[in-house]
Amino acid sequence: MILSRSNTSRNTSRRRFLAGTAALSIAASAPAAAWALSGAEAKALVERVVAEINRIIASGESEPRMYTDFENVFARYAYVQGIARTVLGPPARSASPAQMAAFARAFQGYMGRKYGKRFREFIGGKVVVKGVRKVKSFYQVTTTAVLSGQAPFEVDFMVSDVSGKGLFFDMLIEGISLLKSEKTEIGAMLDRRRGNLDKLIEDLNKAS
Repeated sequence: MILSRSNTSRNTSRRRFLAGTAALSIAASAPAAAWALSGAEAKALVERVVAEINRIIASGESEPRMYTDFENVFARYAYVQGIARTVLGPPARSASPAQMAAFARAFQGYMGRKYGKRFREFIGGKVVVKGVRKVKSFYQVTTTAVLSGQAPFEVDFMVSDVSGKGLFFDMLIEGISLLKSEKTEIGAMLDRRRGNLDKLIEDLNKAS
């Protein structure tokens, strides 16, 4: 689960290293001239994301409506195409453009529902942007989730302009990478379907 709490600093450090490696797999594909994004712009992007998240968790909307709202946030502020290609892994190279487009759409909806459920647990709390730092060719923007009756914990957004504009391409919750977690999970789901990408797309569209 992406919201699981780390038990040791060693595990957290290892997860941060693995997450950074996964992040660089996306960032490395950008042309050298693309790195025009500033730290202030990366922070401003995450401030908009956080404002949307805080609005949704305070809205009192129904679960289905919240999930739709979270999917819209993901669609607007995340590098969905890059994330989808990364989590799919090697099968993305043999997929047709139509299959990749269908997978990205299905994955977007799946992420909206899955992480909508997780962020729904934040009701009664809020997310606060704390700072930003440069990490090689992208920025890591740190936020703190302040929840009612629980200790605060970090939620970090990895931001770059590899897509042509500033978007986040990974999210860490206490050092656990969305990109790495979903790569493992999507890979297992595809294996259970014997590598049938069309079946995976169909099932992602139906996943609650």
